Amino acid sequence: MRLFRRPRTSKGTRIFFATDVHGSERTWRKFLNAGAFYGADVLVMGGDVMGKLAIPIIREARGMHRATIHGRIERLETAAEVEAARERIGFLGFYATIMDEDEYQATKTDPTAIDRLFVDLATERLLRWMDLAESKLAGTGIRCYATGGNDDVDEVMAAMDRPDARAFVACERKVVPLDDEHVMVSMPYVNPTPWNTPREAPEPELAARIETIAGDLPDHGKVIFNFHAPPIDSTLDTCPRLDGTTDPPSQIAVAGQPVLYGAGSSSVRAAIERYQPMLGLHGHIHESQAAARLGRTLCVNPGSEYGEGVLRGCLLTIADGEVKSYQMTAG
Repeated sequence: MRLFRRPRTSKGTRIFFATDVHGSERTWRKFLNAGAFYGADVLVMGGDVMGKLAIPIIREARGMHRATIHGRIERLETAAEVEAARERIGFLGFYATIMDEDEYQATKTDPTAIDRLFVDLATERLLRWMDLAESKLAGTGIRCYATGGNDDVDEVMAAMDRPDARAFVACERKVVPLDDEHVMVSMPYVNPTPWNTPREAPEPELAARIETIAGDLPDHGKVIFNFHAPPIDSTLDTCPRLDGTTDPPSQIAVAGQPVLYGAGSSSVRAAIERYQPMLGLHGHIHESQAAARLGRTLCVNPGSEYGEGVLRGCLLTIADGEVKSYQMTAG
């Protein structure tokens, strides 16, 4: 007598997804270690890899240095103290650069020089992070996929396209295979924000960008949307409403309480509802860790606490065009 058994399915592909590390050395290293720690086959970085601030360490007389960290001037007397300050600045997600007093005075009044310095420092760190990914993941079979986000600039992100890379895969605005049956498409642009960041687009333009890279895929049922912006009003995008007329933007409050709203993208939501990909990976709104379904599509935002050196992520198993399981992580 024949027994009826469930059809065999593949064990699946395990994905570890994190986003919004904003230059933090500590969280990037944790991210690369997460593959082995969680038994993942694939690491996905969802954007905003660049830091937001460069801190000069100014060389003074008699081998002394000074640096302003978190608004406090710190005096550094030894080479060891300078190196410790550089490391701490990197862990915070900032860039450190050592310069003489004359160079500092000339640079701080020259916006073009500041922009050039920032791009150079961000590119150097990204290249070093890629080298670290190659060395840590060599021989493991784990691949690291990375895209930028709205806070990243094209000139720096172009450094990700390295023909010699093996474990590191640049996937910005591309369709890339994750395994034998699933593909991922990545979009760094977001809808407009009060911060006027480098890669924002009005909703119609964002919709056109999404259509260009995702509209012609043959089987959206086995596609992952790695879109930095979360879908609007999805619980993945809840944050305080800001007043963009102030510098910097300030929180809007009513009766002493912050006004919360959905800051996500209507174009991203419309694309998900139209194409129903198997999975949406999102970030951008750090404080809105959540998972929600839009039709058949599971959308996740693991949130970000890069400033505290905490790596938030989501571990997912996919197989046969379905998300078999997911779990939010922090460490």
